[in-house]
Formats: sequence, structure tokens, C-alpha cells
Amino acid sequence: MIVVLALLGGACLLWVRRRHLLVTVNGRSMEPAYESGDRVLVRRVPFARVRRGQVVLVQRDRMPAHDQWEEPDFIIKRAVAVPGDPVPPVDFPGLAETSVPPGNLLVLGDNLTRSYDSRHHGYVPMERFVGVVVRRLPRRSQ
Repeated sequence: MIVVLALLGGACLLWVRRRHLLVTVNGRSMEPAYESGDRVLVRRVPFARVRRGQVVLVQRDRMPAHDQWEEPDFIIKRAVAVPGDPVPPVDFPGLAETSVPPGNLLVLGDNLTRSYDSRHHGYVPMERFVGVVVRRLPRRSQ
């Protein structure tokens, strides 16, 4: 019986790990929604579908660098427009389209004065989309 419970527990843990990712927020670009040090649970692709207004995790490794020395592999931003949505009336220099083309996202940080986002690097290709933030987790006690 104990062996069966251990196997079921292990299978459940694998199932959760394949579908979710635990990420720690680094930086102030998503304040006040998320502060640096907050831990969030992200539902991974292909189990997640992004909708306008959701907070998303995208790969940063192939995006242009900005003013930080050590870049995280991922960035957390809010999806403000998904494929087919009109380009919002925010300053997006260099975007000639009136709607978001297929296979792309527009993302913004909630703290616009501290965020490096689509206003600076344009569209985020859906290939960089990692998942959707499901919830904030309690901080670890220190």
C-alpha cells in the first residue's frame, strides 16, 4: 500500500512539474501587482493559452539587452494585446500595424516608468511565450 501511495505521489508531482513552473519575480517592472521577491506559479505552454490582460512569462534570452548587467532568462509582463487585437494607444515606436499580427504579443510592465517591454523591443514572438501566471505564492520565511 505504501509503495502504491509513493508511486501515485511521484506521478502527481511529475504531472504538476510538467504543467507548472515556479518563478521568483526579479525587479520592479510589475509593481504594484508583483514585487521583487514574490514567487509565482506559471502554467506552462501548451497547457496555457494567453488572453489579453493576463500576466505572462516569456523567454528573455533572445530579446535585446537593456540596462541591467545580469539578465534573467525570463521576464514577467502583462499581455496588453494578442494576435488580432488592435495595437493599444500607447507609444509603440516602429509598429506600423493597426492590429497585432499572428504569432505575436504586445507586453507591458504595470510599472511603466521601470519596465523594459514592447515599447522598447516591439512584438514578442509567441515562440518566446512560456506560460501564464496562475497565482502568487506565499513568500518563504527568512
